[in-house]
Amino acid sequence: MAAADTQEIASVQIGMPKISHITALALAGLVVAGCSGMNTQQQRALSGGAIGAAGGAAIGALTGSTLTGALVGSVIGTGGGLLYHETQRNK
Repeated sequence: MAAADTQEIASVQIGMPKISHITALALAGLVVAGCSGMNTQQQRALSGGAIGAAGGAAIGALTGSTLTGALVGSVIGTGGGLLYHETQRNK
């Protein structure tokens, strides 16, 4: 009975990344399409937030809280993108 449980868990774990990859690709396509009408400030804020979320999620995955890492990273990244915009605008 333990072997059947192990096989079932393994099949679920194998199936999950495929769904995650498809979802990530679809989300990336929507983000790229949504950026076409944005001004420079909005693009930099969004880019910073996305980069921060990815970095935060990676660090969060290592520490055990992926969602919290992504949320904190996106806030910091958005702030960084806006700060970068202000420094570039004032040159």
